Amino acid sequence: MISKIKSAGVILILTVLTGFPFSPSAFAADDIKLAGDITVLALSASALGTTLFKKDREGTVQSAKSLLLTLGTTFLLKYTVNGERPDGGSHSFPSGHTAVAFSRATFLQKRYGWEYGAPAFVAASFVGWSRIESDRHYFRDVLAGAAIGVISAYIFTDAYREKIVVTPFMGEGTYGMLLQTAF
Repeated sequence: MISKIKSAGVILILTVLTGFPFSPSAFAADDIKLAGDITVLALSASALGTTLFKKDREGTVQSAKSLLLTLGTTFLLKYTVNGERPDGGSHSFPSGHTAVAFSRATFLQKRYGWEYGAPAFVAASFVGWSRIESDRHYFRDVLAGAAIGVISAYIFTDAYREKIVVTPFMGEGTYGMLLQTAF
């Protein structure tokens, strides 16, 4: 178990640092699957953690709505279509891992900007790649999952605005602070 966690960590670190998923010949399919599983959890924790850190209650609600729509749509399609997986299992279409990963990445980008979104999209892309490389999904499953995640986040997410902006100013014998808020 420890070796699987170490391998997943290596894959995740190399992917995040380079932005390019490494060759599947370097790692076993189980390690790739585990790394994808860990990455989707990390993306979900990042989205929630960011809203909590910024004390962004509205963002937390928007994130939850987006995630619920993503999961609802994904599971509805999984049990309606019931496509066969490359490894012979069922419920292949669409990829739930990819849907959640892209929902979280799109939420972070749309709510807080590309500073948060760019690394999240790299991680979400890795999740999709990991699902194909571990023979859990076909490319079409991953593409559909990504589309569901992106669309779900776009429906519910607004850009983050600071509640109060404080700007100090000074001039000839004048000093003060300007407070701004948006309603």
